Amino acid sequence: MRRALPHPRPAGAVTAAGPPRSSRRGSPRLTGAAAMAGSGLSNQTGAAVGALAFPVLGPLGVVAVRQYVAALVLLAVARPRLRGFTWPQWWPVLLLGGVFGAMNLSLYSAVDRIGLGLAVTLEFLGPLTIALAGSRRRLDAGCAALAGAGVVVLMRPRPSADYTGMALGLVAACCWASYILLNRVVGRRVPGVQGAAAASAVSALAFLPVGFAVAASRPPTAGAVLCAVAAGVLSSAVPYLADLLTLRHVPARTFGLFMSVNPVLAAVVGWVVLGQGLGAAEWAGVGAVVAANAVGIAGAER
Repeated sequence: MRRALPHPRPAGAVTAAGPPRSSRRGSPRLTGAAAMAGSGLSNQTGAAVGALAFPVLGPLGVVAVRQYVAALVLLAVARPRLRGFTWPQWWPVLLLGGVFGAMNLSLYSAVDRIGLGLAVTLEFLGPLTIALAGSRRRLDAGCAALAGAGVVVLMRPRPSADYTGMALGLVAACCWASYILLNRVVGRRVPGVQGAAAASAVSALAFLPVGFAVAASRPPTAGAVLCAVAAGVLSSAVPYLADLLTLRHVPARTFGLFMSVNPVLAAVVGWVVLGQGLGAAEWAGVGAVVAANAVGIAGAER
């Protein structure tokens, strides 16, 4: 509840009570913009740092550690009352946990084979498909055609093409689309973020034997484990908290528009951290998918 001012003040006057109203209004926007930038960079940097541990732990081991970190963070924040869950609440949570693990595993496996930029670009086809599904607008049909053209460019036949890695990127896209749909169900049935925390715990439990098996077959080094933990923190904990802060100050549409730029961030981070450069054709494909996401979100009805 805002406190009423006892007397009117000249426009733009600064008093002991605080800065001008315009400054107070601009500050949250700057905070939200900074949080969005930090979230995107943290997420993609975390994936790149996790990739540094692939030679020792492999994508499976890195994903296992990431799931553990995500579960610890979300459980600490949400503190879900698991004993009070009913079966209509549990079944979508269980499915969400399985999809969560499959999404990260397919994405990291794709990153290992085709690089961070291309893998994240293909994964973004999942939310784009959900956004355009069922729409009859010409604009959305154009966005779908533009995204399709980008995918054709990225998956065009060439000697160096890794179609297994591309297929894994598309699997990650399907998992992300399923993740969005299941999150809607969980959000309606479980209060707050308790459902997401419970799903992360389910995924972490499923990856426990995987972690032990990886540790037994591929003895980890301290550096590899540190990279995997950093990937979990940078790609799970930091973006989660940053997105909570962002959505308090930035409209959902603006947030979605910024999220659509993540493939570009992934390509840049992959080039800087991992040395994974893209050619002109690949940049064109990434740009087409990003443009399709951005135009689709910008033209969507509230």
